[in-house]
Amino acid sequence: MTNIKFTNASVDIPIFNSNSRSLKNKIIQVASIGKLGKDNSGHIIVKALQNINFEFKKGERVGLIGNNGAGKSTLLRTLSGVYVPTTGNVLSQGQIGSLIDISLGIDHEASGRENIMLRGALLGITTKKMKDKVDEIIEFSELEEFIDIPVRTYSSGMHLRLAFSVSTIIQPDILLMDEWLSVGDDEFKHKADARLAKLVDTTDILVIASHSRDLILNNCNRVLWLENGKIKMDGPPEKVCNKYFS
Repeated sequence: MTNIKFTNASVDIPIFNSNSRSLKNKIIQVASIGKLGKDNSGHIIVKALQNINFEFKKGERVGLIGNNGAGKSTLLRTLSGVYVPTTGNVLSQGQIGSLIDISLGIDHEASGRENIMLRGALLGITTKKMKDKVDEIIEFSELEEFIDIPVRTYSSGMHLRLAFSVSTIIQPDILLMDEWLSVGDDEFKHKADARLAKLVDTTDILVIASHSRDLILNNCNRVLWLENGKIKMDGPPEKVCNKYFS
């Protein structure tokens, strides 16, 4: 059974070299946020998440909302395993796929074809399966005549088309997104949106962070409102969005 459970989970991020004058000034500027503290050694820490409790079950489409710095990205990275809770527990069942940074692992000196295999490995896909998918990825990206030259020669649009085409080949049980991906010109964007919508429809659990009310209301059946690393509200999209966006 696909599910995710956070139990009193907190994530503290240490700030090194916190004795510098510029950093001290920055700390003073943000002190009112209430997210700063010190560890047992006296080092400054950012309390990115504080005592988070929730459970996501199969069929839930969860929207994460909150101001910049509220903890949305930290929560996504904790879900994906990039961050480990300082205290508390995070348990998950099911394969997790992340579309938070689709360009992660791209080698600009390698060819597009080589980068397909590199990105696939980072996504946890076997070499055999990636070899079976290479032609499909190349065709979708529309980069056939450029696929065997270095990615450093690509335009930014070509780079994103390649990264998107590889990253959306996954079929995870749990899908993590930071905003809706939008890549390419109008024609490619239409094709990409359709592929992304299909991926969202087939995943057991979707968790997406966004500043867009419409995106949240159109794609989610539950919303978590984060503020200062804590859950301020958890409930139906209409109810939570009406409070937050008002």
